[in-house]
Amino acid sequence: MKDLVRRGQKARAAGRWTEAYEAYKAALEATDAASSPVAGRAELAGEIGLCELALRRYRDAAEHLTQSLERREVLPIQLQRRFEVGQVKAAFYVGTLLLSVDPPDAEVLIDGKPVAQAARSYKVFLEPGRHLVRARAPGREEALHSISAVAGVEHEISMQLPRAAVSGVKEAPATPRQTPTGAAAARPARAASPWDSWPGALRITGIAVTTAGISAGTLLMIRAGKIDDDLSARRDRLLSEPAASPSMCWQAPRNSPCGELRRLRDARNLSGRAGVATVIAGGVVGAVTAASFFVDLSFLGGTPARERVHVSPVASGGELGARIEGLW
Repeated sequence: MKDLVRRGQKARAAGRWTEAYEAYKAALEATDAASSPVAGRAELAGEIGLCELALRRYRDAAEHLTQSLERREVLPIQLQRRFEVGQVKAAFYVGTLLLSVDPPDAEVLIDGKPVAQAARSYKVFLEPGRHLVRARAPGREEALHSISAVAGVEHEISMQLPRAAVSGVKEAPATPRQTPTGAAAARPARAASPWDSWPGALRITGIAVTTAGISAGTLLMIRAGKIDDDLSARRDRLLSEPAASPSMCWQAPRNSPCGELRRLRDARNLSGRAGVATVIAGGVVGAVTAASFFVDLSFLGGTPARERVHVSPVASGGELGARIEGLW
């Protein structure tokens, strides 16, 4: 181990960071956690972290330097300062997750990979971007949380795993008299209730009405734009005449060119207002239809719905939206 440490120090002094990293890592792996001094392992973890920082492996560097500084009391002051400066530099490039879990013996996985040993609280470093945090424990419901890690920012999450619901109805063992035979076995199934299919029909109708309303409104607004272009062209031609003035249409008869301008103006306003109203109505129907997909309508009759969808808002420094979680 001493030879590996000397090799790592020599490579570090020469700027050969990959060689230094491999030597320090081999030295740490060669130590025995039970018999090796705590100071030696803490120093090796810090040296590995500084090598990873030089190699731009910021997440690994932040983890190793943090592990080393957790035993800062056994390190010399100079090493403490070196490792603290390196830890601050590494943390600038990664997101920090402060995670608390209840119960403390729950298994925590981030992006499918388990996190160390079970504990009540964790400090985890994440690469910038989206990550999925999952916690599970026997007899508890699984908890999921999506996080968008931001470099240099601390994120705090508290996850509680409620106890799993236990059904109080026990299935009775089958007996010869409970086995259906004869006419009982041939009994037809219950006819489908009209309540089982009407939500789907209404949703299809809502989608059709939304599409038709928005399409019709768009066409009306396009027609209003074309009429407005025609109105502008005719007005410009009329005002270009030698005897024309801006007030010439105030008292003009209906069958005059000014009357035609008024007719075009009224048609433009009617088409524009009708188009806006139709689009708004279609949007309202579409919003109600979309909301129906996230509402359990089984209370109105028929068999209870087996699919559950949970919608919750999500906000971060750069994003605003909704997270939809479900089980199918």
